Amino acid sequence: MNTPQLFADRLELARTLAVEAGKGTLAHFQTDDLIVDRKSDDSPVTVADREAEELIRARVLERFPDDSVLGEEYGETNGSSPFRWIVDPVDGTKAFVSGVPLYGTMIGVEYEGKAAIGAIYIPGLDELVYAATGHGAWHVRQGAAPKPAKVNNGAPLEEGLFVTSQASKFAARGAKEAYDRLESTAWLTRTWADAYGYVLVATGRAVVMVDPIMSVWDASAAQPILEEAGGIFTDWNGDPTARHHEGVGCSQRVHEEVLEILRQFPRTA
Repeated sequence: MNTPQLFADRLELARTLAVEAGKGTLAHFQTDDLIVDRKSDDSPVTVADREAEELIRARVLERFPDDSVLGEEYGETNGSSPFRWIVDPVDGTKAFVSGVPLYGTMIGVEYEGKAAIGAIYIPGLDELVYAATGHGAWHVRQGAAPKPAKVNNGAPLEEGLFVTSQASKFAARGAKEAYDRLESTAWLTRTWADAYGYVLVATGRAVVMVDPIMSVWDASAAQPILEEAGGIFTDWNGDPTARHHEGVGCSQRVHEEVLEILRQFPRTA
Protein backbone atom coordinates (compact mmCIF):
# COMPACT_ATOMS: atom_id res chain seq x y z
CA MET A 1 0.00 0.00 0.00
CA ASN A 2 1.44 3.36 -1.06
CA THR A 3 0.35 5.32 2.00
CA PRO A 4 1.89 8.71 1.02
CA GLN A 5 0.04 8.69 -2.30
CA LEU A 6 -3.21 7.68 -0.61
CA PHE A 7 -2.76 10.60 1.78
CA ALA A 8 -2.08 12.97 -1.12
CA ASP A 9 -5.20 11.94 -3.03
CA ARG A 10 -7.44 12.29 0.01
CA LEU A 11 -5.80 15.55 1.05
CA GLU A 12 -6.57 17.03 -2.35
CA LEU A 13 -10.20 15.98 -2.07
CA ALA A 14 -10.50 17.16 1.54
CA ARG A 15 -9.25 20.67 0.81
CA THR A 16 -11.32 20.91 -2.37
CA LEU A 17 -14.50 19.83 -0.61
CA ALA A 18 -13.90 22.05 2.41
CA VAL A 19 -13.80 25.08 0.12
CA GLU A 20 -16.70 23.99 -2.08
CA ALA A 21 -19.00 23.04 0.78
CA GLY A 22 -17.93 26.05 2.84
CA LYS A 23 -18.65 28.48 0.03
CA GLY A 24 -22.06 26.86 -0.35
CA THR A 25 -22.96 27.89 3.19
CA LEU A 26 -22.61 31.55 2.23
CA ALA A 27 -25.89 31.31 0.31
CA HIS A 28 -27.60 31.08 3.70
CA PHE A 29 -25.28 33.32 5.75
CA GLN A 30 -26.74 36.60 7.06
CA THR A 31 -30.05 35.97 5.31
CA ASP A 32 -33.35 37.15 6.78
CA ASP A 33 -35.23 33.90 6.12
CA LEU A 34 -32.77 31.46 7.71
CA ILE A 35 -34.62 28.86 9.79
CA VAL A 36 -32.76 27.64 12.87
CA ASP A 37 -33.77 24.23 14.23
CA ARG A 38 -32.75 22.69 17.54
CA LYS A 39 -31.13 19.30 17.90
CA SER A 40 -31.68 16.95 20.84
CA ASP A 41 -28.87 18.64 22.79
CA ASP A 42 -30.45 22.07 22.10
CA SER A 43 -27.62 23.10 19.77
CA PRO A 44 -28.66 24.92 16.58
CA VAL A 45 -28.66 23.43 13.11
CA THR A 46 -29.62 24.94 9.75
CA VAL A 47 -30.03 24.01 6.13
CA ALA A 48 -26.43 25.16 5.61
CA ASP A 49 -25.12 22.43 7.96
CA ARG A 50 -27.19 19.76 6.23
CA GLU A 51 -26.45 20.77 2.65
CA ALA A 52 -22.70 21.05 3.28
CA GLU A 53 -22.49 17.62 4.88
CA GLU A 54 -24.62 16.03 2.18
CA LEU A 55 -22.29 17.40 -0.48
CA ILE A 56 -19.15 16.22 1.29
CA ARG A 57 -20.51 12.75 2.04
CA ALA A 58 -21.70 12.17 -1.51
CA ARG A 59 -18.44 13.28 -3.10
CA VAL A 60 -16.25 11.29 -0.69
CA LEU A 61 -18.19 8.07 -1.21
CA GLU A 62 -18.23 8.60 -4.96
CA ARG A 63 -14.43 8.88 -5.02
CA PHE A 64 -13.57 6.48 -2.18
CA PRO A 65 -16.56 4.13 -1.73
CA ASP A 66 -14.71 1.85 0.70
CA ASP A 67 -13.90 4.64 3.18
CA SER A 68 -16.00 5.29 6.28
CA VAL A 69 -17.64 8.69 6.81
CA LEU A 70 -18.70 10.17 10.16
CA GLY A 71 -20.55 13.48 10.11
CA GLU A 72 -22.05 15.65 12.82
CA GLU A 73 -25.46 15.78 11.16
CA TYR A 74 -25.91 12.35 9.55
CA GLY A 75 -23.94 9.90 11.67
CA GLU A 76 -21.62 7.20 10.37
CA THR A 77 -21.45 5.23 7.15
CA ASN A 78 -19.15 2.27 7.70
CA GLY A 79 -16.58 1.23 5.13
CA SER A 80 -13.93 -1.47 4.75
CA SER A 81 -10.79 0.63 4.17
CA PRO A 82 -8.48 1.94 6.94
CA PHE A 83 -9.64 5.51 6.22
CA ARG A 84 -12.45 7.33 8.03
CA TRP A 85 -13.58 10.82 7.04
CA ILE A 86 -14.86 13.00 9.89
CA VAL A 87 -16.95 16.01 8.89
CA ASP A 88 -18.13 19.10 10.72
CA PRO A 89 -19.94 21.00 7.96
CA VAL A 90 -20.40 24.21 9.99
CA ASP A 91 -18.18 24.37 13.03
CA GLY A 92 -19.52 27.34 14.93
CA THR A 93 -23.20 27.21 14.01
CA LYS A 94 -23.94 29.67 16.81
CA ALA A 95 -21.58 32.13 15.13
CA PHE A 96 -23.14 31.34 11.76
CA VAL A 97 -26.71 32.04 12.88
CA SER A 98 -25.53 35.19 14.67
CA GLY A 99 -23.99 36.58 11.49
CA VAL A 100 -20.39 36.25 12.73
CA PRO A 101 -18.08 35.22 9.86
CA LEU A 102 -15.68 33.08 11.92
CA TYR A 103 -17.37 29.71 11.49
CA GLY A 104 -15.66 27.02 9.47
CA THR A 105 -16.04 23.82 7.49
CA MET A 106 -13.81 21.09 8.93
CA ILE A 107 -12.85 17.83 7.24
CA GLY A 108 -10.56 15.35 8.93
CA VAL A 109 -9.43 11.92 7.77
CA GLU A 110 -8.22 9.18 10.07
CA TYR A 111 -5.90 6.42 8.90
CA GLU A 112 -5.97 3.28 11.02
CA GLY A 113 -7.61 5.23 13.82
CA LYS A 114 -5.25 8.22 13.90
CA ALA A 115 -5.97 11.69 12.56
CA ALA A 116 -3.82 12.00 9.43
CA ILE A 117 -5.40 14.64 7.17
CA GLY A 118 -7.14 17.92 7.94
CA ALA A 119 -8.70 20.83 6.10
CA ILE A 120 -10.34 23.87 7.69
CA TYR A 121 -11.98 26.52 5.53
CA ILE A 122 -13.38 29.80 6.85
CA PRO A 123 -15.92 30.88 4.20
CA GLY A 124 -16.54 34.39 5.53
CA LEU A 125 -12.82 35.20 5.26
CA ASP A 126 -11.98 32.92 2.30
CA GLU A 127 -9.15 31.40 4.32
CA LEU A 128 -7.99 27.78 4.22
CA VAL A 129 -5.48 25.68 6.10
CA TYR A 130 -4.81 22.04 5.25
CA ALA A 131 -2.29 19.34 6.05
CA ALA A 132 -1.51 15.65 5.92
CA THR A 133 1.05 13.64 7.85
CA GLY A 134 4.34 13.92 6.00
CA HIS A 135 3.02 16.52 3.54
CA GLY A 136 3.36 19.69 5.62
CA ALA A 137 0.73 22.29 6.47
CA TRP A 138 -0.42 25.00 4.07
CA HIS A 139 -2.28 28.28 4.28
CA VAL A 140 -4.29 29.94 1.51
CA ARG A 141 -5.90 33.37 1.81
CA GLN A 142 -8.41 34.70 -0.73
CA GLY A 143 -7.23 32.50 -3.57
CA ALA A 144 -3.53 33.35 -3.30
CA ALA A 145 -0.86 30.72 -3.75
CA PRO A 146 -0.46 28.32 -0.80
CA LYS A 147 2.19 29.23 1.76
CA PRO A 148 3.55 27.05 4.55
CA ALA A 149 1.50 27.29 7.73
CA LYS A 150 3.71 27.69 10.79
CA VAL A 151 2.89 28.10 14.46
CA ASN A 152 4.61 30.80 16.49
CA ASN A 153 7.05 28.84 18.65
CA GLY A 154 8.84 31.99 19.76
CA ALA A 155 6.25 33.91 21.77
CA PRO A 156 5.62 33.01 25.42
CA LEU A 157 2.05 32.85 26.70
CA GLU A 158 2.30 36.26 28.35
CA GLU A 159 3.04 37.78 24.94
CA GLY A 160 0.55 35.70 22.95
CA LEU A 161 -3.12 35.41 22.05
CA PHE A 162 -5.26 32.78 23.83
CA VAL A 163 -8.47 31.86 22.03
CA THR A 164 -11.45 29.68 22.83
CA SER A 165 -14.98 29.27 21.50
CA GLN A 166 -17.12 30.01 24.54
CA ALA A 167 -15.85 30.91 28.01
CA SER A 168 -18.89 29.41 29.73
CA LYS A 169 -17.89 25.92 28.58
CA PHE A 170 -15.02 26.01 31.05
CA ALA A 171 -17.52 26.51 33.87
CA ALA A 172 -19.72 23.77 32.41
CA ARG A 173 -16.92 21.24 33.05
CA GLY A 174 -15.97 22.75 36.40
CA ALA A 175 -12.89 24.50 35.04
CA LYS A 176 -13.71 28.21 35.24
CA GLU A 177 -10.52 28.75 37.21
CA ALA A 178 -8.53 27.35 34.29
CA TYR A 179 -10.06 29.93 31.96
CA ASP A 180 -9.39 32.72 34.46
CA ARG A 181 -5.74 31.70 34.82
CA LEU A 182 -5.18 31.43 31.08
CA GLU A 183 -6.85 34.80 30.52
CA SER A 184 -4.80 36.48 33.26
CA THR A 185 -1.54 34.99 31.94
CA ALA A 186 -1.99 35.56 28.21
CA TRP A 187 -1.37 38.94 26.61
CA LEU A 188 -4.81 38.87 24.99
CA THR A 189 -7.87 36.63 25.09
CA ARG A 190 -10.65 36.35 22.50
CA THR A 191 -13.64 34.05 22.01
CA TRP A 192 -15.86 33.27 18.97
CA ALA A 193 -12.92 31.12 17.88
CA ASP A 194 -14.45 27.73 16.93
CA ALA A 195 -12.60 26.32 13.91
CA TYR A 196 -10.92 29.67 13.32
CA GLY A 197 -9.04 29.35 16.60
CA TYR A 198 -7.04 26.45 15.21
CA VAL A 199 -6.42 28.37 12.00
CA LEU A 200 -5.02 31.23 14.08
CA VAL A 201 -2.66 28.94 15.97
CA ALA A 202 -1.54 27.06 12.85
CA THR A 203 -0.64 30.34 11.15
CA GLY A 204 1.16 31.91 14.12
CA ARG A 205 -1.39 34.55 15.07
CA ALA A 206 -2.47 32.88 18.32
CA VAL A 207 -0.31 30.74 20.59
CA VAL A 208 -3.05 28.55 22.09
CA MET A 209 -6.61 27.45 21.40
CA VAL A 210 -8.41 25.51 24.14
CA ASP A 211 -11.67 23.58 23.88
CA PRO A 212 -13.01 22.33 27.23
CA ILE A 213 -15.83 20.35 25.60
CA MET A 214 -15.73 19.15 22.01
CA SER A 215 -16.62 16.25 19.72
CA VAL A 216 -14.33 14.25 17.45
CA TRP A 217 -15.56 16.19 14.40
CA ASP A 218 -14.38 19.40 16.07
CA ALA A 219 -10.88 18.00 16.58
CA SER A 220 -9.91 15.52 13.87
CA ALA A 221 -9.00 18.15 11.25
CA ALA A 222 -7.12 20.27 13.77
CA GLN A 223 -4.67 17.63 14.97
CA PRO A 224 -2.73 16.97 11.73
CA ILE A 225 -2.80 20.65 10.81
CA LEU A 226 -1.25 21.72 14.12
CA GLU A 227 1.30 18.92 14.10
CA GLU A 228 2.43 19.55 10.52
CA ALA A 229 2.62 23.30 11.21
CA GLY A 230 5.16 22.66 13.95
CA GLY A 231 2.75 22.81 16.87
CA ILE A 232 0.94 20.41 19.15
CA PHE A 233 -2.62 19.13 19.50
CA THR A 234 -3.46 17.10 22.61
CA ASP A 235 -6.11 16.54 25.22
CA TRP A 236 -5.82 18.30 28.60
CA ASN A 237 -3.43 15.60 29.86
CA GLY A 238 -1.08 15.91 26.92
CA ASP A 239 -2.21 12.82 24.98
CA PRO A 240 -1.99 13.54 21.21
CA THR A 241 -5.51 12.47 20.26
CA ALA A 242 -8.64 13.93 18.70
CA ARG A 243 -10.94 11.49 20.50
CA HIS A 244 -11.01 12.65 24.13
CA HIS A 245 -13.74 15.31 23.83
CA GLU A 246 -11.40 18.16 24.78
CA GLY A 247 -8.55 19.85 22.98
CA VAL A 248 -5.47 22.04 23.22
CA GLY A 249 -3.89 23.33 20.04
CA CYS A 250 -0.79 25.39 20.67
CA SER A 251 2.83 26.14 20.04
CA GLN A 252 5.47 23.87 21.47
CA ARG A 253 6.74 26.69 23.65
CA VAL A 254 3.53 27.18 25.64
CA HIS A 255 2.24 23.58 25.72
CA GLU A 256 3.61 22.53 29.11
CA GLU A 257 2.68 25.85 30.70
CA VAL A 258 -0.89 25.48 29.47
CA LEU A 259 -1.08 21.84 30.57
CA GLU A 260 0.10 22.74 34.07
CA ILE A 261 -3.12 24.71 34.37
CA LEU A 262 -5.47 22.34 32.57
CA ARG A 263 -4.37 19.07 34.17
CA GLN A 264 -5.86 20.26 37.45
CA PHE A 265 -9.36 20.06 35.94
CA PRO A 266 -10.03 16.54 34.60
CA ARG A 267 -13.32 15.75 32.97
CA THR A 268 -15.89 14.25 35.32
CA ALA A 269 -18.20 12.87 32.63
